Amino acid sequence: MATTARSTLTLGMAVITALTLTGCAGFGGGGGSGDADDDTLTFTTWASESEQAAFEDLVAQFEQESGATVELNVVPYEQMFTNIDAQLGSGDAPDIFRVDYGNLGVYSSQEQLLDLSSYFSDEEVDAFTPAMWEAVSFDGVPYGVPHQTDVSALLVNLDMLAAAGIDTSTLPTTQDDAWTWDEFAEVATQLRASMPAEQYPFVVNWQQGGVLRWLSWLFQAGGSLMDEDGTPQIDSPEGAAALDFTRSFYDQQWVPPASTPTGTVYADSLFSEQTTAMAFVGSFLVPDLDYFNEFEWTALPMPRDERGATDLGGNALVATADAADPDLAAEFLRFMASEDAMSSFCGATNELPTLTALEGDAVEFAIRPDLMPVFVDQATTIEPQDVAQLTSPAIAEIGVAMSTELEAAFVQGQSTEDTLANLDAAISEATGS
Repeated sequence: MATTARSTLTLGMAVITALTLTGCAGFGGGGGSGDADDDTLTFTTWASESEQAAFEDLVAQFEQESGATVELNVVPYEQMFTNIDAQLGSGDAPDIFRVDYGNLGVYSSQEQLLDLSSYFSDEEVDAFTPAMWEAVSFDGVPYGVPHQTDVSALLVNLDMLAAAGIDTSTLPTTQDDAWTWDEFAEVATQLRASMPAEQYPFVVNWQQGGVLRWLSWLFQAGGSLMDEDGTPQIDSPEGAAALDFTRSFYDQQWVPPASTPTGTVYADSLFSEQTTAMAFVGSFLVPDLDYFNEFEWTALPMPRDERGATDLGGNALVATADAADPDLAAEFLRFMASEDAMSSFCGATNELPTLTALEGDAVEFAIRPDLMPVFVDQATTIEPQDVAQLTSPAIAEIGVAMSTELEAAFVQGQSTEDTLANLDAAISEATGS
């Protein structure tokens, strides 16, 4: 489960890999060629066990209510976009597919997706969280529905914090009382002083394609990656503050030295093994952690500096531009993004809704509902300008450069000045600015 769910947060980097590979045999195709049966949709997705069960239930409900047939094709994430790219090229793509918000910009900018402008009224658009509707839009045009989202918060091992003399009865629980960077550093310093060398205060979940989660720290500092025209903004005092603070994680031995953007061990694994006392982790991993963890743990809001911020996880559902029946495809997307369907899906999977009517405690989460208000509250820190940057068609290429440059800064001694200058140049090249 963790592998497929975690992959929803790669934020576009999979596309670069996918474009270099050929299609895999055995991957079911689509109905985009125009030869599909009447009232039949093809829907391709990857899914965890809980997600697949939820998709199957909702597909059955849609079929019963609409009289249509939906052919659900669940595939490994590793194959997903390689094959979608090949099928789009051959005109045999599925009518509907799932895509993370980072990858969506690549497809929408190439006119490969169905324009949904005529299928949603202004009132229906306003029902979505503005940042999430921004996530499915390109040049102001919606090319999908924001099906769900996922954000990171800070998980803590209560026993390990108590052993370090930290009062666990006064831990922050909301954005209003979230730790500042300075307060978070004090906690990390206290933990480091009390722990054996083989344990660490915390770990950040920016490994293996998650490098864009570093931008949470940039946004917290009040900085930006680029402006709306793609002009780099990262080489700035705010960029320097974010880089210096995150570099201190390694200089102060607050994080495992191998847990860099190119590391191969995920943050949730290090937390479950009690190698770290705290971990930045997305809500989609709560079910796994609840099953495996044999210690008492809870969730806290991420630290904040000039503002609160977090990562943009989750996925949209999109229809291809040459779907056999665009109206039916749009009807299915509208159904999946309805209050009842979204509440059911998110509640079963510990993922977060994108409709404002489902904010707060409106969704009944199946596992550890006591933790989910922290993630729900954390999601409110995502601002539309953050989303616009994270869904840029250039973000995949930028992410590759970020992985290289942050690795050089964190473990190879590259200066803040050189790192920011290199990132600035990479953004300019990727956006053509």
